[in-house]
Amino acid sequence: MAQTVTECLTAATDSVTLINEVNGGTHNVGTMTQTEINEMVQRNVDHLETILAYTDPDVAGSADDKTSYTTAITTGKQYITDNS
Repeated sequence: MAQTVTECLTAATDSVTLINEVNGGTHNVGTMTQTEINEMVQRNVDHLETILAYTDPDVAGSADDKTSYTTAITTGKQYITDNS
């Protein structure tokens, strides 16, 4: 069964949460190095960019509000820049 746009965006919300928690200092990174944290954030940024580009289902063309996802991408990229 194919996923709907809503299902894809709901699944991507975990990446939004992770990026925002890492940026806010509330995500438990345990003994991870800064490099490992940056790599984790980058994987989640990549995941969000992939989801937002989907055309089947048409996430890219949908009228759904994607602000939290695009904001998390920007936040994640800035976090990596600031912590590199």
